[in-house]
Amino acid sequence: MEQTLRLLDAGEAALVAEFGSTVDPAINDRVLALDAALRADPPEGVRETVPTYRSLMIHYDPLVLSREALAGRVMALADGANASRAAPTLWTLPCCYAETSDGEPCGEDVAAIAALTGLSPERVAALHAGATYRVYMYGFAPGFAYLGGLPKALAVPRRAKPRPPHPANALLVGGGLAAVGTVPMPTGWYVIARTPARLYAPERDETFPVAAGDRIRFEPVDAVTYAALERRAAAGEVVARRESFAEEATP
Repeated sequence: MEQTLRLLDAGEAALVAEFGSTVDPAINDRVLALDAALRADPPEGVRETVPTYRSLMIHYDPLVLSREALAGRVMALADGANASRAAPTLWTLPCCYAETSDGEPCGEDVAAIAALTGLSPERVAALHAGATYRVYMYGFAPGFAYLGGLPKALAVPRRAKPRPPHPANALLVGGGLAAVGTVPMPTGWYVIARTPARLYAPERDETFPVAAGDRIRFEPVDAVTYAALERRAAAGEVVARRESFAEEATP
């Protein structure tokens, strides 16, 4: 069902363009299309745009750009923005579900996920690796990517209490969604694997290589390969593969 665009004020210097109320690819497409249109030709006074699952927050300088002028520009762009949005990129991220060479488990919560779902640990890993995910948004921490497309069989609820900090570049599931965590922090999500790829790399020119709207697939690797890729990534190499994404290939 087509959602009506709503414009909401967030204080005196931000406007939120809200396209719906659910996590839905079509709604997110409209958010990202408007974001792309504003970035391509930003009105003077727009400071930053922040896309989410279902809305776009636009930070602006009210001394330079009036709320009325910005709202008019947003409404004018919203309907025709989809035509100008670039095609998404498909990223293949290597990941490890096994133990590292020093005996540390990459998928340290796989057994807990298996117990919650009634699946074997091997099936949990296979289902996670077999899906194609959509990057809906970044949030919560630098490079923390919220993903849709998690198989329903892995849709475990989040923990009642946060677990200790997850490792860097952990692959997470919880609440029916998947995520890629970049920096260690306590979480209510479950750690299903790790990737040597860096979605947040401030030392590189391409700090955030993956964009909202891109697609991600995970490619299982063994502990030896993971360790080698980890060393290459630590040296600044992008170890994820990228290619164009064909929309008709969406499951």
